[in-house]
Amino acid sequence: MTQIELGVGTVEYRDTGGTGPVIVLLHGLLMDASLWDSVIPEISPHFRVIAPTLPFGAHRIAVRADADLSLPGTAATVRELLDRLDLRDVTLVGNDTGGAVAQLAAADPRVGRLVLVSCEAFDNLPPGLTGRTIAALGRLPAGLFRAFMQQMRLKPARRLPIAFGRLTRRGDRATRAWMAPILTQKAIARDSVRVLRAVFADRTILMRAAEDLRGFDRPALVVWAKHDRVMPPEHGRRLAELLPQGRLVEIEDTDTLIPLDQPGRLAEALRGFQSP
Repeated sequence: MTQIELGVGTVEYRDTGGTGPVIVLLHGLLMDASLWDSVIPEISPHFRVIAPTLPFGAHRIAVRADADLSLPGTAATVRELLDRLDLRDVTLVGNDTGGAVAQLAAADPRVGRLVLVSCEAFDNLPPGLTGRTIAALGRLPAGLFRAFMQQMRLKPARRLPIAFGRLTRRGDRATRAWMAPILTQKAIARDSVRVLRAVFADRTILMRAAEDLRGFDRPALVVWAKHDRVMPPEHGRRLAELLPQGRLVEIEDTDTLIPLDQPGRLAEALRGFQSP
């Protein structure tokens, strides 16, 4: 992982290098860039891949006390990263809450193509039972939040519907690793409470973002878990319809975190979306 100093503080990111088209991969809440570990080897021969670890609760370096951790603030962090790395004609990909961030960052002129992968959209914020649970946890004091999260050391707790049980079918190893910073660093637990409060403070923001997507006149792909229990499949269809150049790919045998459950199918969809 490489580090860069941005407005929020130190951000880690993975950069495969190369001269191919640039693709930037964004993860969701209480996750890090390892969400994409099984996808990156399959697309790196075709793309220069950038995968930042956003300050979403599984980051390892605490952010600044004045950092804006809201969805617009995180979208601004992504835009700052693109600017600092001088990235252009980027394919911006977001899964879970990373897709919400991608919707808000899509208007940046550096973004040439947009891929939304089973993510919050429209009025689905917080998303489903899982989202409502973590939104409620974010209202706890940081110490109580960290104490509650200690049970995430146990696989049965991680597999509950209120945790990761409806997000991934095969990714428990990743979810266990994502919990480590919260469980071992008080500063990250404090950041996590801050980000959960900030992300869910404006629950209508994605309705407004959807209207803005109607003006995204560049290639767009929507990849959705066909039987997603957290991100409604009809939202994937609606997104593909409202994006002027949008098209939809639905994937079987996966929950929301398609990069964990079906990385090969997702990589195939991304390669097919590659610029000529």
